[in-house]
Amino acid sequence: MPTQRLSMRRIKEVLRLKHVQGLPERAIARTLGISNGAVHSYLRRAGAAGLNWPLPAGMTDEDLELLLFPAPKPASPQRPIPDWGYVDKELRRRNVTRRLLWDEYRASHPDGFGYTWFCTTYEAWKGRARPSMRQTHLGGEKVFVDFAGDTIDVIDPSSGEVQSMKLFVAAMGASNYTYAEACPSEGLADWIRVHVNLFAFLGGAPTFVVCDNLKAAVTNPDRHDPGLNRTYAEMASHYGTAILAARPRRPKDKAKVEVAVQVAQRWILARLRNQRFFSLAELNAAIKILVVELNARQMRDFGASRAELFAELDKPKLTKLPDQAYAFAHWKRCRVGPDYHIEIDGHWYSTPYRLIRELVDARIDDRTVEIFHNGRRIASHARAPNRRGHTTIADHMPSAHRRYGQWTPARVIAAGERIGPSTAAFFQAVIAARPHPEQGFRTCLGILSLAKCYSAERVDAACRRGILIKARSVASIRSILQNGLDRTFLDEPSEPQPLRHGNIRGRDYFH
Repeated sequence: MPTQRLSMRRIKEVLRLKHVQGLPERAIARTLGISNGAVHSYLRRAGAAGLNWPLPAGMTDEDLELLLFPAPKPASPQRPIPDWGYVDKELRRRNVTRRLLWDEYRASHPDGFGYTWFCTTYEAWKGRARPSMRQTHLGGEKVFVDFAGDTIDVIDPSSGEVQSMKLFVAAMGASNYTYAEACPSEGLADWIRVHVNLFAFLGGAPTFVVCDNLKAAVTNPDRHDPGLNRTYAEMASHYGTAILAARPRRPKDKAKVEVAVQVAQRWILARLRNQRFFSLAELNAAIKILVVELNARQMRDFGASRAELFAELDKPKLTKLPDQAYAFAHWKRCRVGPDYHIEIDGHWYSTPYRLIRELVDARIDDRTVEIFHNGRRIASHARAPNRRGHTTIADHMPSAHRRYGQWTPARVIAAGERIGPSTAAFFQAVIAARPHPEQGFRTCLGILSLAKCYSAERVDAACRRGILIKARSVASIRSILQNGLDRTFLDEPSEPQPLRHGNIRGRDYFH
């Protein structure tokens, strides 16, 4: 690449020293701290333009620049101009360089322009096509977060398995105060955990967190209306901050952390490259030491360290942290099934039965499952440790289901005894004949419903006949009642009546 052109002010100084002071070119070069070749080139251009000292009155810097550096002649039709849009897009791809693209251009057009013209003209095109806006960062306003592209390994001491750890990097906007931490993945749980640790490290929360469009942060990477992950937004609300997602494929929106990532890779990962770590805690302990050293290091352009600028600019403007750190919980959208339950991690939790087929939101943490409908909490359950089970609250059930759910073998038999001893005996026989007692409940409840149409005496007599003929169904008992076959048993006393006499004490005497 050609050297950068001097300003017009310094070129005027070259002309003055030559024509007024009469200094030789070498002396001018030493005085201005430039090369001999540069001095010779500027004097040669001035001579070709007919310039002497003093310069003509009224000549501006723009006029002088046009005389010394006239616009290049338009390219001839025989020398095609590269497609700068294509060049710009290809340069964003990994390992693609300007030299490679120029080689491809000259392979297609052997009589094309040279490499210097190629680079200079591309830079001019890029400056017109993509001007950069300088951002002003206020104290405590923004923290920029991202993951580094490079990883660092942790070795499992028992199995020898190597796991690559991600490096999370954050940088404050005003002070460049940097935080770094290794974590196993870019998943939601790790993403939230490193943010909680970041806020604890800062000792407060900034107004905004500027993040990239990774899945754990942004569910819909729309340029104008990005959709945030609900857990991430909840965490931000807990700390009183707000999330600003950078535009897709616009790294300049978070240039602070892009530079911080580069610094962290050189200052942290490069220094740890020859060390071996056998746990994540051991790795983060080493990173913590290097982060402290990085923030204490004097920055050449500022005359102060990151830590000093943070204490002066950012720290006073951070909002106070809440009393308790955010406890991770993830959200899941579910549709309530016909049995008024939703599935969470293989376990089923009840909701009010009136919400069957409705969409609800479940908030799941380590201990509880909370269910929300239209922003209102409608149910809360303790997190069940087992899978393939059901957790049901009685108030969520319809009244008929609640009554049925309260039936037990003892209660069913007790209900039969209120009709008569034969009914209770029939219920016992039905329950005993089933592999599971609950399978006989419907038959027993069907017999109880017959008592609404027939007297208790007739139902009890029909059950007595059912026991004799070994009937075990509601249809059999109903048939006995409809055909009057129970009347034979009505005429028979259920048991012989004791003889009553004043000289006989009776069986109650011995009780």
